Amino acid sequence: MSRTSDLPATGLTPALLGEADRELLLRLLALRTAGPLETGGREPVELWEAQRVYAEAAARLGFRVVHHAAAGPEALTGDQVPLVVREAVRTMPGFLDSQPNMVLRLGPDALPPEATVMFNVHLDTVAGGGPPSFDGGRFHGRGAIDAKGPAVALLAGLRAALESVPGLGTEVAVLIQLVSGEEGGAMGVFGTKVLAEQGYLGRLNVFCEPTGCRVLPRATASMTARLRVEGRDGIDDAPGAGHNATVLLGFLAQHLATVLPPQATDGQVCVAGLHTGDLHNKVYGTGRLLLNLSYGSPAGGEAMERALAEAVRTGLEEFHSRFAGQPLLALTAREAAAITTLEWLKRGLPALGGEDTWAEKLLLDRAGLDPWPPEEPAFTCDAIWLAEVPGISTVVFGPGDLGANQAHAEGEFADLAELDRYAAALTRLLTTFARNRLDQGN
Repeated sequence: MSRTSDLPATGLTPALLGEADRELLLRLLALRTAGPLETGGREPVELWEAQRVYAEAAARLGFRVVHHAAAGPEALTGDQVPLVVREAVRTMPGFLDSQPNMVLRLGPDALPPEATVMFNVHLDTVAGGGPPSFDGGRFHGRGAIDAKGPAVALLAGLRAALESVPGLGTEVAVLIQLVSGEEGGAMGVFGTKVLAEQGYLGRLNVFCEPTGCRVLPRATASMTARLRVEGRDGIDDAPGAGHNATVLLGFLAQHLATVLPPQATDGQVCVAGLHTGDLHNKVYGTGRLLLNLSYGSPAGGEAMERALAEAVRTGLEEFHSRFAGQPLLALTAREAAAITTLEWLKRGLPALGGEDTWAEKLLLDRAGLDPWPPEEPAFTCDAIWLAEVPGISTVVFGPGDLGANQAHAEGEFADLAELDRYAAALTRLLTTFARNRLDQGN
């Protein structure tokens, strides 16, 4: 059980999702907010409306909109922008226009970042998911746990905190970032990254992603590599006359899945996305294999880049050694290195290291929140874009679990009890931050 629920709540109003909160979540779940990278541009994107709906609910707590716009093309320069985003901007009309960001503020503009706590929630989702529903105890629908449910629970926690701490909203400010571009491989480059560069930050910055109501001070970054085989096709009557990309990439996939994971000391290795063709009576000479490599530090990322390059080299050598004597694969084995290319679709992103004693003391010692186990791997989210900003603290903190709650799968859900528990934890976080700041001012 969370330590948060064990602590006395003297002086705190219970933070529970009321009927209006439940209706708000169902309304948000009904809006289609999967971005073009998820849908291929085949569905409307209702992010503008979803952000306005949320802003209307937040306005009842005193929040006002201080920013509501889509990023411009000038934001998508540099090596950190994934190739998939650059290609989408080039080939999809209105790609950025359909994916705005919103910032809500509670408190005077004159309050400095030192007196501000920021919450980041993404309202874009992955594609798919069934119709939204609520059976009295469980919400179903795309975004229920990732991350529309946490967004609504945030308002419940804020409402209770505002009733408990008079200085919250007058002497202590709250920002809410409602971002797009978290899903689909965009890595937040036209969402969180842009807002961070514009200065919409606080002394404490909380990313509302599923962590089981545990404070996670780390976030891995990820890089995506593509192995391409560009050989010559063949026919089934003479399979040895062409290059067999299917066998070559299949072999490399197994090789990389074996040798790379032990070298990923602060991240994960995902071997996926193998494709050559769909027919049975053809030898495909071209194909591709995708890999996603996460890392917890820039040094870890650089090490994995080198490890992948070396693993591809040894894999090609092993393929040649094993199949050079096989008549049907001799041509492929002999020319494997010449027809195989390693490309990077995304790399060089920052990672959040999590070495922050101020946040640990405030959130764990004073607020009594639970820590993320140090031995448990972190995951990738937009919090990486605050890794190199000086003078601030950043944590990931949300309800549920990405896997257990089927965040990117069919049947995504969020339990009302879990959202209530998260709202109560946020109330404690907010009141602790506010009282800490108010004490410093006295």
